Amino acid sequence: MRLTMLSISPTYLLYFVPLLISISLVFGATRHEDPTMIMKHALGTGRWICGFMAFIFVVLCIVNWMI
Repeated sequence: MRLTMLSISPTYLLYFVPLLISISLVFGATRHEDPTMIMKHALGTGRWICGFMAFIFVVLCIVNWMI
């Protein structure tokens, strides 16, 4: 039996953007007081989160393809 991926409306993916921004800014603000350092840290955290989620997405797609 072949499992298929659930179809998810692209509008649900838009919830990721404000969540990513708020998490990154709060995480950066807890580490630094200077606004430029907060933004640098937030950008790095945002890249890390996006990269991690992209990696998990690829792994899940490969697993789904192999089943």
